[in-house]
Amino acid sequence: MKKTVILLCALIFGSCTDMSSDEPQLNITYPAAYVVNGGSSTVSVINLTTNTVTDVIKLRDGSGTKMQGMNMGYALAFPHHIYLNASKTQIAIAAPGMDLSAGHTGAMAGMTGKLAVLNATTGLNVKIIETPIMNHNAVYSSDGTEIWTSQMGESGKVLVYDAITFALKNTIVVGKEPAEVTFSTDGTVAFVANGMSNSITAINPTSKAILATIPVGKNPVGAWTGADDRMYVDNEDGQTVSIIDVKTLQVVETVALGFMPGFVAYQAEMKEMWVTDPKAGKVHWWTKDASGKMIRSGAFATAS
Repeated sequence: MKKTVILLCALIFGSCTDMSSDEPQLNITYPAAYVVNGGSSTVSVINLTTNTVTDVIKLRDGSGTKMQGMNMGYALAFPHHIYLNASKTQIAIAAPGMDLSAGHTGAMAGMTGKLAVLNATTGLNVKIIETPIMNHNAVYSSDGTEIWTSQMGESGKVLVYDAITFALKNTIVVGKEPAEVTFSTDGTVAFVANGMSNSITAINPTSKAILATIPVGKNPVGAWTGADDRMYVDNEDGQTVSIIDVKTLQVVETVALGFMPGFVAYQAEMKEMWVTDPKAGKVHWWTKDASGKMIRSGAFATAS
């Protein structure tokens, strides 16, 4: 369902080791948005000054395994999410190796994942890491020193890599079939959505200690960061959004949707919660009333 992901960033400068000499070196020194195209194993780079696609990065997995049916060389199979580091010099992309666009399911037996680190200016590979089990996303810690990625198996784990040496630093046991790993706005709490356990694991990023296991709706995919010290959890099978207070680590409201959510965003200035409805091609929104409760306000179509 989340087949295409957009990452916005400011001006980016940097250099790193070239691991993809067969690919053209780009020069992305303009304000850019990166769009991951899961089916074509590419990243479209949009120049935000002109609002045009200026460059395209072809993603390679470094393994020598050619994807069937694609004349793309050694493609990174089904890249899923993209994140920028704190210094805006590198991007991390997770590749679970299967199409999750119709919904998120657990790992298939024997499937591994990939974590690709790219130079944000040149688009070239810096490092390719193969994970033991398929992963969902790969996200930098708030200070940019670590890369966190989930392992979507029943024995759920989160792997923490050093963002400079790429050595495995920590393995954190969480719930079953973890999907998205996210951080609170201030970076003090990491959140892991445990799809099969119907829970969110809250973790101290410094000590790696489990702070809380928070029950939510059925099959949560991600706890999305809100600008109001809250996290917004999209429960796919439950068709709800669970709203978590970052300070108390408790669910303060559960919003019934009536459709399978794809992504949740909270707009602080308007006090609105926006939720994508991928099957219907719509975005629905709710407004927070005087008491702080979400009231459904309407919807608009994003596709015909």
